[in-house]
Amino acid sequence: MSVGTTRPDLPGLPETVPARMLNEFVYCPRLFHLEWVQQQFATSDDVEEGLYLHRVVDRETGDLPDKSEAWNGRVARSVSLSSPRLGLATRLDLVEDGGDGTVVPVDYKKGHPNKDGGAWPSDRVQSLVQALLLREEGYAVERAEIWYAETRQRVHITVDYAALQEVTEIVTRAWQVAADPSAPPPLRDSPKCALCSLVGICLPDELDALQTPPKQRRPLKRLMAPILEGRPVYVTLQGAVVGVRSDRLEVRLSGELKASYRLIDVSQVCVFGNVTVSAQAVRSLLSRDIPVLWFSYGGWFSGIAEGLPGKNVDLRIAQFRASEQQQLEIARRMISGKIRNSRTMLRRNARGEMSRVGEQLKQLAIQAMQAESSQQLLGIEGTAARLYFGSFPAMVGKNSRVDVSDFQENGRTRRPPKDPLNAVLSFCYTLLVKDLTVTLMGIGFDPYYGMFHRPRFGRPALALDLAEEFRSLVAESVVLQVLNNGEVGPQDFQSRGGGCMLEASGRKAVLRAYERRLDQEITHPQFGYKASYRRVMDIQARMLGAVVLGELDDYTAMVTR
Repeated sequence: MSVGTTRPDLPGLPETVPARMLNEFVYCPRLFHLEWVQQQFATSDDVEEGLYLHRVVDRETGDLPDKSEAWNGRVARSVSLSSPRLGLATRLDLVEDGGDGTVVPVDYKKGHPNKDGGAWPSDRVQSLVQALLLREEGYAVERAEIWYAETRQRVHITVDYAALQEVTEIVTRAWQVAADPSAPPPLRDSPKCALCSLVGICLPDELDALQTPPKQRRPLKRLMAPILEGRPVYVTLQGAVVGVRSDRLEVRLSGELKASYRLIDVSQVCVFGNVTVSAQAVRSLLSRDIPVLWFSYGGWFSGIAEGLPGKNVDLRIAQFRASEQQQLEIARRMISGKIRNSRTMLRRNARGEMSRVGEQLKQLAIQAMQAESSQQLLGIEGTAARLYFGSFPAMVGKNSRVDVSDFQENGRTRRPPKDPLNAVLSFCYTLLVKDLTVTLMGIGFDPYYGMFHRPRFGRPALALDLAEEFRSLVAESVVLQVLNNGEVGPQDFQSRGGGCMLEASGRKAVLRAYERRLDQEITHPQFGYKASYRRVMDIQARMLGAVVLGELDDYTAMVTR
């Protein structure tokens, strides 16, 4: 048989498809596309357990003997084979002497056989590909075996013409999916999804829910696989040096250890002002996909270093090809969501009568959904912002130690902020845009090309777009918390050159409150399960990606009641 002719003759396709990816294709074609075409990966307890199991067979020992040699009981571990003619590649865990002039590929799996005691379909195909490649090398292969660690038993697979013909058909379909820039739709109500490491990226139930009319939508029981969340490390100690030693991130000042964190618990390293990050630390962090973000002493977000850029090139192509009408529709929903969240913020926290402003904001949110151009939408957003910030001091309680009367006179000011309230607002917006920039880059977006904010040198326009609906929910909520709880006082600010900025003590207080807010769990208004704001921001970015790629018709902003 020949499968060499099944690979489409299209530019850009790899020469061979790995057998492991054919395993994923049989399990779920969308998983195959996400992992192999879009290069999106996520770990899970099952994945880590599988890697631990393979630690023995991943050590290369023994070579495949020449076909003319007798095996005489030899074994070979971690053997790589590929065939451009077949368009296939594999790494075999173990190859044994079959005892009758044949060889037997043995694949190690973490789980257990199916209920009939046989191999799972995806595992079976992977083993058949291994057998096929051994045959291509000239070895006689009549059976393959899979060793399931959970039950510690081997399952035999017959290698005959019918089985290899089955592989041919699967490879043909897999190449067709790989050649398509759009991923197949997610599975629906499948028990496979709960076991998939990429369910937190694929979001099958969430995509299905958003394509169902709201009245027919059922609450999702839970977020099946929340993305593993590390925590940002903020280094504000001036003169400090950040290094890595024994898989721990260390912060030292004049050689003295000030703080130490396990690298597996770190999601970002944010350094403020005169802080040095060693070259070794940068290499180690980037190799683990942990970005390093630089801020000025005053908190201005000035740069980011990350590993290789996102490999989901189809998402970036779709982002840049989005029509003006599609961009306007997404922007309408984001700005309308922002105005509705601002109205809710005032209704919950303002001391005094706000019904007139609330009604005006309600009407502006409706007008935003009907805006006929970006310029008109910009005007609506500006009007809503003036109304909202004109009432913002009414949400600051009398017990606040910070005088916000200057804000009433200045209004919203930036570069530099002229009063303490503006200083805290600007710092929280910087943190929010920083996190959304990292989130968007991790998914594969170009954060500098927005839907509402126009491209401008050095401005993460798409992160600013997505930040609109989270300004009240995250940033302004933190501002009110630190003021009304007395977490910052007059001593935490300094005025210089007509501007006002946070002192180091004030920044630390705001950073603590900001991280608490991101960890706070809410009930998701569309899906009905509990999720932290940190996770909700990731979900919104992925939903935006689904709209850009055509998997969803409309974007739905994050709006709380």
